[in-house]
Amino acid sequence: MPDRAPTTQFEEGTTLDRFLQETARSHPEATGQFVALMHQVTLAAKMVSSRVNRAGLAGMIGQTGQVNIQGEFVMKLDVYANETFKRALEHAGVCCLIVSEEEADPIHIPEPFRTGRYAFTMDPLDGSSNIDVNATIGTIFGIFRRKSPTGGPGALEDVLRPGHELTAAGYVIYGSGTILVLATRDNGVNGFTLDPAVGEFFLSHRDLQLAPSARTYSLNEGYARQWDPRLAAWIDRLKDPARGFSQRYIGSLVADFHRNLLKGGLFIYPATAKSPRGKLRLLYEAFPLAFIVEQAGGAATDGRGRILDRVAEGLHERTPLVIGNRDLVAEATAAMSAE
Repeated sequence: MPDRAPTTQFEEGTTLDRFLQETARSHPEATGQFVALMHQVTLAAKMVSSRVNRAGLAGMIGQTGQVNIQGEFVMKLDVYANETFKRALEHAGVCCLIVSEEEADPIHIPEPFRTGRYAFTMDPLDGSSNIDVNATIGTIFGIFRRKSPTGGPGALEDVLRPGHELTAAGYVIYGSGTILVLATRDNGVNGFTLDPAVGEFFLSHRDLQLAPSARTYSLNEGYARQWDPRLAAWIDRLKDPARGFSQRYIGSLVADFHRNLLKGGLFIYPATAKSPRGKLRLLYEAFPLAFIVEQAGGAATDGRGRILDRVAEGLHERTPLVIGNRDLVAEATAAMSAE
């Protein structure tokens, strides 16, 4: 569990803006760029949330007819979310580079705004295949401190690096309410719920922490015949009534992760015979969620080793993911890597 001070000075109902401003005061070296970056993230999140909530009325249901770099059909809301976050971040002077699931190449910040201290990675709309059935979707993001020289353009070295070098990470979940979860090294994991009546995010989930273990697992058993036999055997053992496990699976990464973060559980998206390297993206899905879960006292592996020890070698590199309560991750990882 990370060695840090709990955020006991913040009461529920504290605005995200106040939270950011007051935590920044504890860093004399701070320039205000992280606070400004998060202001832009929350602006984009509010815009996407509004569009999600009236997707049918706004003509946002359905596909565009295009296929993205991942080989997936692009939904209209995918395009809107990607463009909204790009516009919010490109001209704020806080980013040097942006990487998006929807873009094959890195997004370079135009002059004179490329002097920002941070590189931003994102899945602008995770779970977008659920849009048309009104299921929960979200935005996942990671934030690195830049390595490239300040004043010049951002470079691949700013993002192709170990996951443990993340400065912060978070996600926004668009469901019955809109919640932004932010993890930082000094203040752990905190959730902020958007009050649409006033247009502000308020602290609603303070200092989130996972117990060492839980009795819930989440994975798509429709692929069971493509799993490694060791994983299939371990899942069968979980189903023994003596162990008392329940399955909960939504089918949206951000939604399943959010449920397990609040209630405890294990999420697995393993390698399969068809996708031996896994399907989730390392840089802007696995890295941010692994950072969040570790700050909350959990763990994340790729079935063999710690996710945050991996070094991203490509913008859209894939990975298996085992993530959740610490004891369950260790047990699952041991089962999947047994000789």
